[in-house]
Amino acid sequence: MKRLLPLVLPLALAACSASPQGETPTQATTAPTATAAIDAKALGANHWKLAEAHDAQGRALQALLVRADARVQLDFTDGRVAVSNTCNRMGGGFAVEGNQLRFSRFASTMMACVDPKLAALDQEVGKRFEGALTAETPHAATLKLTTATGDVLVFKGEPTAETRYGGPGEKAFLEVAAETKPCSHPLIPDKQCLQVRELQYDDQGLKVGTPGEFQNFYADIEGYKHEPGIRNVLRVKRFKRNPVPADASDTAYVLDMVVESENVKK
Repeated sequence: MKRLLPLVLPLALAACSASPQGETPTQATTAPTATAAIDAKALGANHWKLAEAHDAQGRALQALLVRADARVQLDFTDGRVAVSNTCNRMGGGFAVEGNQLRFSRFASTMMACVDPKLAALDQEVGKRFEGALTAETPHAATLKLTTATGDVLVFKGEPTAETRYGGPGEKAFLEVAAETKPCSHPLIPDKQCLQVRELQYDDQGLKVGTPGEFQNFYADIEGYKHEPGIRNVLRVKRFKRNPVPADASDTAYVLDMVVESENVKK
């Protein structure tokens, strides 16, 4: 895992000045702690999930913590930041300016959310990512952002698939049938396999060619949870494992996004 740059150690300068006889010597002074510049490349090595959020007085910002099961997540790639686990997917540009991250105004999809707290989450996130935020990385897997008003957002890093597998993956589109089927597996009795076939798209996003038959899919797709009765088209990233675990395929599949979903009635 690529590590973020640690904080620069404080430079303590003892400044004891000579004093006239009989006077108490002055106290030693310490120079302000220097904060390391943020490494944009290192930011991209992790998915950043919100772990803590509080205002300048230490009060929890509950409006940002409404999804205990899926906290707000930041992903930094090529000068862009993507925000997920909000009501809508959000994102915008960012730039590193020393120990600050400067964000452009976020754009978002326009999906409506029934839960009013979740619906309000987008606005709560958006207003805190306007302009420059002070950034610190007190630990390799911790990103602390402080807004101009003193709100503090602490994110914990989880290595991306590219970090874990040592390089960029190959994108592929997989159609997953609505129902699984029994399949033989030497280690898993009564295993049910996804029924999968690969799809091809051109540069304009139009489907091309004729897909083959659905086949048993023995591998797992990280980040994907199948719901019986739902047909999905997935965009995944394929990574070659090296070394290959004894009980696993030489290829790892990681969900990138769900392109299409359909409720298939029996």
